[in-house]
Amino acid sequence: MSTERQLLIVEDDAAFARTLSRSFERRGYQVQQASSLEEVSTLLQTHTPGYAVVDLKLNGDASGLACVQMLATHAPAMLIVVLTGFASIATAVEAIKLGACHYLAKPSNTDDIEAAFESTAGNAEVQLTNRASTLKTLEWERIHQTLAETGFNISEAARRLGMHRRTLARKLEKQQVK
Repeated sequence: MSTERQLLIVEDDAAFARTLSRSFERRGYQVQQASSLEEVSTLLQTHTPGYAVVDLKLNGDASGLACVQMLATHAPAMLIVVLTGFASIATAVEAIKLGACHYLAKPSNTDDIEAAFESTAGNAEVQLTNRASTLKTLEWERIHQTLAETGFNISEAARRLGMHRRTLARKLEKQQVK
């Protein structure tokens, strides 16, 4: 079967995954859904989609970055877009290094995702901003980078950041990492 219009959606929010699936199906894609790394691994035994949309944070401590790595290893030509509720420079860089072609912040719609699939080359004309990062943004990016380095293990991330696990958990609850 051709991988040309096959799409894999890896999303643990069932309602969002269903909505996204329907939208892509209306555009002519054959859509498969998975909500965990185990489901992705099982699906890859019988399917090799040409496209994938991966949520950065899956249920439990599962990382979408591990999923990106698995997909890119299985099919290096696959176009993978990572979606996240809170974008950070650290996870964007890691997602691209692991094989994603794009990284989008939620809320993103089907048009945004399809545009990301089509624009896989870099753009040197992107406007640079002069806006300085706030201390809060810098703190959050450091926390997210450490979480990514530890495979989203909160206890280990807290230890590396030199803070109590509960303090880190409270900060994460306020930001709602997705």
